[in-house]
Amino acid sequence: MGQDKHHEPQVHEEQFELPDVSFDEFSIPTYEEWKTTVEGILKGKDFQKSMYTKTYEGITLQPMYWLSDQEGLTQNLTYPGRDSNLRGAKASGYIHTPWTIAQRCDGKTIADMHDMLQFELDKGSTAISFTLDSATRKGQDATKAEAKDVADVGVSLSTVEEVEALLKGMDLTTKELDIRTGASSVCWAAALHALCESRGVDVKSLSGMIGADPIGILAQDGHLPRPMDEYFDDMAHTIAWASAHAPQLRTVLVDTDVYHNGGGNDVQELGFAMSTAVTYLREMERRGIDVKTFAKQIRFHVSVGANFFMEIAKLRAIKMVWAQIIEHCGGDEEAKKINLFVSTSHFTQTVFDPYVNLLRAGSQSFSAVVGGMDGMFVRPLDGCIRPSDEFSRRIARNIQIMEQQEFNFIQPVDPAGGSWYLEPLTQELTEKSWALFQELEGKGGILETLVSGETQEAVDAILQSRFKNLATRKDRAVGSNMYPNMTEELLEVPVVDFEGLRQARVQALADVGTADAATLALKKLQESDFSEIGSLVSAAYTALVAGASFGQVFEALADGSEGITVKAILSHRWTEQYEELRMRTENFKETHNGDNVKIFLANMGPIPQHKARADFVTSFMQVAEFDVLTNDGFPTVDEAVAAALASNADVTIVCSTDDTYPELAPAVTKAIKAARPAMKVFLAGAPSPELKELCDAAGMDDYISVRSNCYQTLLAMQREKGMM
Repeated sequence: MGQDKHHEPQVHEEQFELPDVSFDEFSIPTYEEWKTTVEGILKGKDFQKSMYTKTYEGITLQPMYWLSDQEGLTQNLTYPGRDSNLRGAKASGYIHTPWTIAQRCDGKTIADMHDMLQFELDKGSTAISFTLDSATRKGQDATKAEAKDVADVGVSLSTVEEVEALLKGMDLTTKELDIRTGASSVCWAAALHALCESRGVDVKSLSGMIGADPIGILAQDGHLPRPMDEYFDDMAHTIAWASAHAPQLRTVLVDTDVYHNGGGNDVQELGFAMSTAVTYLREMERRGIDVKTFAKQIRFHVSVGANFFMEIAKLRAIKMVWAQIIEHCGGDEEAKKINLFVSTSHFTQTVFDPYVNLLRAGSQSFSAVVGGMDGMFVRPLDGCIRPSDEFSRRIARNIQIMEQQEFNFIQPVDPAGGSWYLEPLTQELTEKSWALFQELEGKGGILETLVSGETQEAVDAILQSRFKNLATRKDRAVGSNMYPNMTEELLEVPVVDFEGLRQARVQALADVGTADAATLALKKLQESDFSEIGSLVSAAYTALVAGASFGQVFEALADGSEGITVKAILSHRWTEQYEELRMRTENFKETHNGDNVKIFLANMGPIPQHKARADFVTSFMQVAEFDVLTNDGFPTVDEAVAAALASNADVTIVCSTDDTYPELAPAVTKAIKAARPAMKVFLAGAPSPELKELCDAAGMDDYISVRSNCYQTLLAMQREKGMM
């Protein structure tokens, strides 16, 4: 039976007043009081060494930051979209214009890449972003390129028709482009102009980037086939073309991935990026391109690494440094606003325990959002293992979509602003980056230091320090040098028929560029000096429309000219040495009927007596996937020795406590060495000088502790076993 709507029950809300909360009962501790308490907890450990952390950037992180740490800072008192742009180039942050979701695709054929791109766009990506193979990026057709460069990391493209097939059905007026073209963008500018004309689309509607970065490519590949001045000429021509025909399309890229993946630190990334950008700016000014025009054409791209707060500081610092440079060069407020894209880190991805890469991508992308950027590529979890599959691409893409739509990260404007920690960290990182930039300028710029090898040496020095810290487990990579998953099955890597892909490309290009019109157009490219800025793109357009290929255009432009060669900065990943260790063990087991380095734990006494050290050395040895023979402990030395000898292990590790070691460790060692001299005997733990003297006299071979170089120890054991 219904209730009369005019007689609905009345709800009487009682008014409650919240009492004032006072914290007067709590005293505010001073820094000295806090330090005294911490020193008590440290139990004699050095406060300075325990509580202060020195980063690879040479910045010492304090254990606690105070409001007073911001004294003297002024940049943080500005507003977003103003002055230094420290707090973001846009006053509204992401609120009106969320960052671009630029999920880069890595298909190896035109058809596969097209389908992959279309799928990404349908599922939430907001940019047409894909990777070119090394041959295309070098300006070579598959017919002339080295076999290893064809379809290696992306798609091979050579003609306007192929670009049309790749982008078929995609709306270039609503989706921006994100294409790293290599050392020159001339052919891409010409091809896109031709594509727009064939579709009846105004080329002015193009947006995004077809970015050339000749200095970055030189650092990465170690060689450019043409003189650098010619690439600067190409850059000037594409800038002039874009300014006249496609003003929303950027054609210059400064990409720091080569330094990041080489192992460099954040100061180096920023310093090298600024020196590269200033080199481009000066060269463009010599060719008649003013600073305002140039600033509209440049995009910066950086990788976001594992140090959460440092990466936030890096993205804030790069805005401030760039704004300062543009101001000194005469640019206006609009020119000072940086266009900044990011990727999560390739360097920190791991082959083993790859699903941890998801956690890394989540943390790194969060750093990027807080730091502020214009577009992002989240690397798939299998990106360092194989061509990414649909599942891994979906998860990577959805990280960004969730950050925008579910976590509501588009709402806060400069969430890091005012942070007692981040503001001074940003300032220090900015000052160090500016100092490196000035140092490079004093040496003639990034190009000169690449030629001399100084840049390569500086990056390698940081890489080696990273490897050393990982080797000694000062730095920890879950699943690689710590906590290995011994039951893990590696992700399946599909077999790619690279030779078949190359042959297909060679066949597809068999008749390209043979028409008379193409021959004439290519001849004009060889003979013209293109003194009129912008005319080169028009000439390339004529050649491509006549049927010439990208490679033929670049070959005509080179026309026997001499290129430039430097030492390449090779791409690395921080865990690659440990992965080589483990793969070496797996390969040895496969070819030697399951044989492996066998580790016997001589656990002495009841479980509580040996467990901590037994667990430690087990994890230590399993990093290289050695077989560790465990047990619940032995009450006597004789029983432990008998079991060790019966195990036929390569190494016995004595595990117990410091108090019991003087009695047990030398005795176990001496008995094993007497019966089987070839068996190695290690001690779990760092011995006192007195204990080490006793153990050495008994024949102890090594000592495994938190101070040990894990990588070198395991490598030596593999060498002893004959694995290498």
